[in-house]
Amino acid sequence: MGQLLLGIDVGTYSSKGVLVEPDGTVLRTHVVEHEMDIPHPGWAEQDADAVWWADVVQICRAILDGDPYTGDDVGGVAMSAIGPCMLPLDARGRPLRPGILYGVDTRAGAEIEELARTLGEEAVFDFSGMAFTSQAVGPKILWMRTHEPELWERVDHITTASSYLILRLTGEKVIDRHTASHYMPLMDIRTLEWSNRFAGRVVEVEKLPRLAWSDELAGRVSRAGSEATGLKAGTPVAVGAVDALSEGISVGAVKPGDLMIMYGSTAFFIMVLATPRPDRRMWTVAGAFEGQYNLAAGMATTGSLTRWFRDELAAGLPPESAYATLFAAAEEVEPGAAGLLMLPYFSGERTPVNDTRARGVIAGLTLAHSRRHLYRALLEGVAYGIRHNIETFRAIGAEVKQVVAVGGGTQSTTWLQIVSDVAGIPQSVPALTIGASYGDAFLAGLAAGILEPSDLQTWVKPGITVEPNVSHKALYDAYYADYLLLYERTRDIVHRLGA
Repeated sequence: MGQLLLGIDVGTYSSKGVLVEPDGTVLRTHVVEHEMDIPHPGWAEQDADAVWWADVVQICRAILDGDPYTGDDVGGVAMSAIGPCMLPLDARGRPLRPGILYGVDTRAGAEIEELARTLGEEAVFDFSGMAFTSQAVGPKILWMRTHEPELWERVDHITTASSYLILRLTGEKVIDRHTASHYMPLMDIRTLEWSNRFAGRVVEVEKLPRLAWSDELAGRVSRAGSEATGLKAGTPVAVGAVDALSEGISVGAVKPGDLMIMYGSTAFFIMVLATPRPDRRMWTVAGAFEGQYNLAAGMATTGSLTRWFRDELAAGLPPESAYATLFAAAEEVEPGAAGLLMLPYFSGERTPVNDTRARGVIAGLTLAHSRRHLYRALLEGVAYGIRHNIETFRAIGAEVKQVVAVGGGTQSTTWLQIVSDVAGIPQSVPALTIGASYGDAFLAGLAAGILEPSDLQTWVKPGITVEPNVSHKALYDAYYADYLLLYERTRDIVHRLGA
């Protein structure tokens, strides 16, 4: 068996695979784009086979096409995916419906209220380490039980995106503890094991995958998995993680006090802790490695908002250069976007407001404003949301020692500079920011016994650091205060509009 490491990440709008040497040298990458289905307002779904598994197969076939690499060259595999998702399977392991996605899917608001009322908010918070939000999987399971009873009768197993990929590749049912933390109220945050304490109203824990750490061995490529992907049967497969956790590993955010900001379709934050710090505004979850916890947070729209803007308000621009044109135009606009202020809550909002009924608001529009002002206001609106999360971390008492920025949004230094200016933080961007798939490749090496944890130091190469421009502090402090006030003043109105 070979020594090369294959990492695959299935994201919200695209999937990426990377083949890496044990020293961290990238040999080949491949990207597959896909869509997210929104069958109803507030819903977000994807087909587990037609999207998740099909992307994995396509990536494996493209990277291991025999010119020159084949499945025989691979010594370990790890996969990450969007999460936490809710995918019900029948007794044969087949999906019964499209997967219900993470916190961007807000359909289970009534179920959140029911579980909080019947189980007790305080009791659930003490048990799970966090309060119910749209990120929680338990309410989505209850939603299916309530609204799709005929399908529910056929449910044999409940899983998530990364776990389903492991099942297809190895035949094993396993889930990483970080993702499982969001299956509240089913996992005890202290023991990090499934518990029957609150399971009766949701699902029997026997229908859930076994728990493991991200760097552990999940299983080995089965004959069916080999035939589909071209990987060699028997190749070790790691437990893997959600995309954000693997992204943090990819840039070395693995020590207590490290904070990763992932600029993806959504913004996601993972702060490494030695001990849990439960707070209702954030998510206290297990870390990637045994003995670690994470304080996690997430915004509902980041890259998906820039994509919406490109597609709906800049459709006349050439697709291959649209983003570059928009960012260049936004950079010409002075801080403050000529008096525009945007709430980026176009799909509700996750932390720290945790308001599934929140909506986007653009305040201050005049006939003098143009598309470039709107795009600048969008970028600044996301930056205010990032600051809101960072200030909440600090209020909880979690000391931020280092901020590492990753994801597609880091390709724009304009956006990074705006965030650093608004939040008053330096952001490190490693020289190599391939993404979660690179972190997956490292996890594959750990699970296969090819790498040691200390090898991560050679994988992560220093890059740039974006320092805040202090001359913009006073202006952005004032706008940030108005940002918080704008949400408070418009919340009831947008709730009524969206009713």
